[in-house]
Amino acid sequence: MSTRPRRSEYAKYWGLDPNITFLNHGSFGACPTEVLEYQSKLRLQIEKDPVRFFEYECLPLWHDAIESLSGFINANPEGMTFQNNATAGVNSVLRSLKFERGDEIIVPNHAYQACWNAIEFTAKRWGAKVIVVDIPFIVEEDDQIIELILTAITERTKLALIDTVTSPTGMRMPFERLVTEIQGRGVDVLLDAAHGPGIVPLNLEKLDVAYMTGNCHKWLCTPKGSAFLHIREDRKLLIKPLNISHGYSADLNAQEKFRFEFDWTGTQDPTPWLCIPKAIESLGSKVAGGWPEILERNQKLAIYGRKLMCEALGSEPSIPESMVTSLAAAEISSKMKTKDENLQFDPLHTSLFEDYGIQIPVWHWPHHNTRYIRLSAALYNGEEEYQYLAKALKESL
Repeated sequence: MSTRPRRSEYAKYWGLDPNITFLNHGSFGACPTEVLEYQSKLRLQIEKDPVRFFEYECLPLWHDAIESLSGFINANPEGMTFQNNATAGVNSVLRSLKFERGDEIIVPNHAYQACWNAIEFTAKRWGAKVIVVDIPFIVEEDDQIIELILTAITERTKLALIDTVTSPTGMRMPFERLVTEIQGRGVDVLLDAAHGPGIVPLNLEKLDVAYMTGNCHKWLCTPKGSAFLHIREDRKLLIKPLNISHGYSADLNAQEKFRFEFDWTGTQDPTPWLCIPKAIESLGSKVAGGWPEILERNQKLAIYGRKLMCEALGSEPSIPESMVTSLAAAEISSKMKTKDENLQFDPLHTSLFEDYGIQIPVWHWPHHNTRYIRLSAALYNGEEEYQYLAKALKESL
């Protein structure tokens, strides 16, 4: 297994280490060299005259980025704000809302732990209650998930955190139906689309979700630190940015004040957001069918990789193919302890990286008391890489 497996024909657009089989796009993404070069040009432009850039040159680029992203997910640009990451978007909503003692917040047990932690913090602050919906790892159909979550709603439920695609377990949630059903019961949904744009089709105008936050640096492949929070028109007055800055005291109309408060929270590098139009255009132009074909291509590749991974592990696919996107997870059958507090990384993760040069996450998931391995299927990945992974898993286990 000394020969490095081939990536796809699209790998030439990335600067990935040729000595690594990179199957973990889902954690931090990977930015194409063309987009990084554009970001470098923007940074040089800033440093020629930072004052001129922030006062004059940045504004039209900022508006272009807002319009580009809003168009990509069919969202109202007047409710679109930029964040550094989806976790910040979740916190912006939770830190702004008010709860009463005994109010309930729903979170499924597949939720990203950082966002789950934010809910726990918020609930403790207000004396609210976190309602954890136990969804098994193996799910046969969407209706199972929908029934479990809807059953958890009571007259005290005020908010539900729902994923588009779960980060630890790679499950495409039936979020479209969930948003409709939950909000139809008078409960707002905070949609965690950390794995959203570029991995599932999104139409916010049709979805009409109260709050949605997502990353662009994952599947849209923008530079790191590029995310968004979209707030529905009737909820915009409720939400403030995490950083209260100059816009708070500005005497402006509601929309202008909203823009000022969220668009200027202090000096920072805006180039990850300003690269959004470039990333959307660049990747979409690389494939004949554009983004729809990218989503379909990556899904098929993830399904192919999952099949080989499950066969190597002797495990069953946890979800039907219709619930697979560009991520796929499998349970690891092992007699070893599922959690050793003295280990920073799972031994299998370390072995795959050090012995085989495979970058792929392996983790203990305490809410199911087991271990998962999760592969990603990005545009630069090829079938040989998953064949190589399967051989490595058989040898390692």
